[in-house]
Amino acid sequence: TGVLYVLDEPTIGLHPSNVDGVLAIIRELLADGNSAVVVDHDTRVLAAADHLIEIGPGAGADGGRVIFQGSINEASHAPASRIGPYMAGVRRVERGAGESDRGADHDGRGALHLETNQIHTVRPLSVDIPLGSLTAVTGVSGSGKTTLVLESLVPALRARLAGEPLPAHVRDVDAAGISRVNLIDATPIGVNVRSTVATYSGVLDELRRAFARTEAAGLKPAAFSYNTGSLRCPTCDGTGQITLDVQFLPDVDIECTDCRGSRYGAQASQIRRDGLSLPDIMAMSVDEARVAVRGLKKAGAILETLAGLGLGYLTLGEATPALSGGEAQRLKLASEMGRRQDGALFVFD
Repeated sequence: TGVLYVLDEPTIGLHPSNVDGVLAIIRELLADGNSAVVVDHDTRVLAAADHLIEIGPGAGADGGRVIFQGSINEASHAPASRIGPYMAGVRRVERGAGESDRGADHDGRGALHLETNQIHTVRPLSVDIPLGSLTAVTGVSGSGKTTLVLESLVPALRARLAGEPLPAHVRDVDAAGISRVNLIDATPIGVNVRSTVATYSGVLDELRRAFARTEAAGLKPAAFSYNTGSLRCPTCDGTGQITLDVQFLPDVDIECTDCRGSRYGAQASQIRRDGLSLPDIMAMSVDEARVAVRGLKKAGAILETLAGLGLGYLTLGEATPALSGGEAQRLKLASEMGRRQDGALFVFD
């Protein structure tokens, strides 16, 4: 008794029928004299809460404020609450015009066909997945969704496209015109501190070329790389941080005292485009940088995609290992959006 349990999105990925079990366990904890704080978005969890604390109103620089606290009934009538109207049924997520009733039967593109033998607890399966459609794979926890999609469909298609043997438990797969499989999941994007939102999305490549073209630069694009370029901070070698060796304790990473985390040396701040240096732009959020990169068509398109996926608050120089699972998943999707997608199958986990 007397324990504070903090649960971070306990219902993520759960089938709705499993949410009842989670709520029942939380109620048992409370009945035993404990307290629970739950970070969650599921409206059923919110409806079961005795007290609601809502943070916002937006993300990043637009967030960080308590916009409502009180009961869920009070939230339904609070003007400042963003979740209240949805809980009250005044607002709901709407499908856009023309989004309903689309699919393979309407465009004649056919379907993927997959046949498997038994694997783990999943019985032999025969599945058809229509092309040109959004197909949802659902079921209670442990029913075999991951086995079907991530252990069967994706590796089977990749093996077939590469001309390699199918996984042992897959009897057959008909790729039906698919030429590429893109798996977009929420696993972290590497552990390399040199990887940032700008490098992963491709924005930095065009920015480096643009700054190299300025008259004041007289440098090649490679010089503007904070990984190997001549303009990177010599103190931290472009990582933006310094590792301190603390005897008998784990190493401690602190912000570089010379570049203040910008990753660039002093010379980079002297080279400007439209009044801004590259370190200036790297310190901006995606939304702020959309104005700063005017005239750069490709970089502007990438930033528009990031903003459209709700990542407008991310800083261009933010290290990708520090991103949340949801942020990493959307950044991966954004990196695919600028490519031709003929014959591509997107798999979202």
